[in-house]
Amino acid sequence: MEGLLSVSVGTVFWASVAFLCVLVIMKRMAWGPIMSSLKDREEGIANALRQADLAKEEMSRLQASNEDLLREARNERDRILSEAKAMSDKMRNDAVGRSQEEANRIIAKAQAEIESQKQAAITDLKNQVADLSVQLAEVLLKDSLTEEQKQKALNHSLIKEFGAN
Repeated sequence: MEGLLSVSVGTVFWASVAFLCVLVIMKRMAWGPIMSSLKDREEGIANALRQADLAKEEMSRLQASNEDLLREARNERDRILSEAKAMSDKMRNDAVGRSQEEANRIIAKAQAEIESQKQAAITDLKNQVADLSVQLAEVLLKDSLTEEQKQKALNHSLIKEFGAN
């Protein structure tokens, strides 16, 4: 066992030569591709970070744009609601005005009809009173007037008097 644990100059020399050979081979064959892979990975990560920053900026712009669109949509909604309310008020006021005019027209027509009926009733009543007065006077005068000519004169004067009313 002693041989395995003992260090000799030849073994150190050949181990160093083998290590240097492996180091040179590694440097020529593996070190370049490993370093280029690391560099490519570093560039990929940097590109991904730049893309993430660009995407973040784009998202913030889109969010601002969406907020602007939302604000415009709300303003448009408010404007449309305001116009609809104004139009509704106008239509209601127009309908109220038209119905008020119609009611006034109907009332005026009814009042004119009432006045016409009243005048017709008054005229009819006057005619009936005149007829009754003439009949009454005729009955009374027939008894008191014996002469036909006096009776005619009295009838004529009564007709003139009642005809004027």
